[in-house]
Amino acid sequence: MNNHDESFVKIEILALVLGKMLDKTIIHADYQLKELQGGTLGDVRLVTGMAETSDGENLPYKLVWKTQKKFERYGDLDSWRREYDLYASDFKTVFCDSFRAPECYHAEINGDEIQLWMQYIDGVSGLHLTLEMFERIAEELGRFQGKLYTERPNILQNLSNLSKVEFTKNNYLRYRSWNVLYDYIRSDDCDIPKHLCNMLIDIDNNVDEVFSKIEKLPIVLCHRDFWVENIFYSDDRIVLIDWDTAGWGYMGEDIASLITDEADVCHMVEYYQKCIPAYYRGFSEYADVSHISDHCIYELILTMFGYRLVEWYKFAESPEDKANHLNTLEKIYEMRMCK
Repeated sequence: MNNHDESFVKIEILALVLGKMLDKTIIHADYQLKELQGGTLGDVRLVTGMAETSDGENLPYKLVWKTQKKFERYGDLDSWRREYDLYASDFKTVFCDSFRAPECYHAEINGDEIQLWMQYIDGVSGLHLTLEMFERIAEELGRFQGKLYTERPNILQNLSNLSKVEFTKNNYLRYRSWNVLYDYIRSDDCDIPKHLCNMLIDIDNNVDEVFSKIEKLPIVLCHRDFWVENIFYSDDRIVLIDWDTAGWGYMGEDIASLITDEADVCHMVEYYQKCIPAYYRGFSEYADVSHISDHCIYELILTMFGYRLVEWYKFAESPEDKANHLNTLEKIYEMRMCK
């Protein structure tokens, strides 16, 4: 077996991974590495090459190799190793063919580092996702969460490393306590339009009432990084990458991310109008949610992204970025008319 950079790929691991992936005995393989656009905290590479099998076949292959070193995320200290813990368990059994994570062929942990060898997903992602795809993604998410909410599989109850229900609330409270942002939207020097500042101040002034409503919603398994770059629409199926923030949260958290988190600003109001009914439609196939009179997704959007967008706006390095964050806040303001 030939390699081009022994400092990167362990030959015995590559043989093991390719054997599982191709369901063959591998006697020789080469590889090339290419850095992929991944998360800011992990090293993600595309591994491609040709593999020779024991029965004389030469097969092309393509897979993803992710290395994640230990880091500390506020309020979720073990998130750096969560994907390893999930893939090392029977977590994949909670998925269905139409909504799933990539296949993992090999997962290992060495001290303060995890390594994952995973299926490469070729599909539509990011800003290439259409409105129809958004609607389908929302409905499949609803089915997935509704099914798990109703069936409560033992594997989920036995997983010890999932983010906590209060994660979103604690993040909001942390942002609100940052005087750089809190004082900014209340100051005469703030150049964010007053109606947008007041939108955020109103949430702050009514936070107890807001969270008392949110906390009446069903508690479901959330991806918690459910934004367009982590979602792939592939062969009419939904595949989600980057499960390191996954855990227990309130119904609608992931939809709030889908609508707001660096999505196409021009279509955010349409996403709000289309995705919420689709999500509830999917969820209601498994659980009766007719008693929920307020889905609170507008409030979730504001508590999850309001101060974050102010931060991004205040510290943006280009006029284009500042305009984009301001436009996002404006679209959130427009959503209140759709409630």
